[in-house]
Amino acid sequence: MTTSSSVIYSPSVQDTYAEAQRCFMGNGTLNHTLAELAARLNRHGIDYVVIGAMALNAHGYQRFTVNIDLVLTEEGLAKFGRDLLGRGGLGAVGYDRVVADSIRQLQTYPGKVSLQVMIAGEYPGDGKPKPVSIPEPSTASTEIDGIKFVTLEKLVELKLASGMTAPHRLKDLADVQELIKIRGLQSEFSERLDPYVREKFLELYETIKQGPKD
Repeated sequence: MTTSSSVIYSPSVQDTYAEAQRCFMGNGTLNHTLAELAARLNRHGIDYVVIGAMALNAHGYQRFTVNIDLVLTEEGLAKFGRDLLGRGGLGAVGYDRVVADSIRQLQTYPGKVSLQVMIAGEYPGDGKPKPVSIPEPSTASTEIDGIKFVTLEKLVELKLASGMTAPHRLKDLADVQELIKIRGLQSEFSERLDPYVREKFLELYETIKQGPKD
């Protein structure tokens, strides 16, 4: 009796580096996948906003990622499941479930780019109720190169609230530090944030201000 084995492809360091370079130049696999996804969401009337590392890139902080983080409403997610879930026709990008009974963890077909969906009204970090929540796409988006990304203020709020409440998400605080440096954010920026996260923003700002210059 013979058995067959499958080989799982793992990109080399060189491949990953090359893809990161293409991504930062706006020509990577994730860039094209996101543009296609945004176009399809628009055609089907599904409101959305992009958060996570792709939003960091859009706002000037180049951080490589291998997935796309997306916010939909409950209604938008249901419509996505009805209209867009599945592999589509010949040559078309499709969206497969990663978990059999969930349409919140997806991957593209072909290409297998990971899509993570969050629902407006949920809470960042530890997931527990707090003054900062995942926004409605229509209230906290800004269009950059034809794609709806979360506004800088809301991105900072979400990152701070996440890092403040989830020990395994401390990198979110580091992301805010990088945004402060790269965007030249000043202490006055805290006034545009929810009071829940203002003190942490100012703490990070002072740490950068007093630290050694790069």
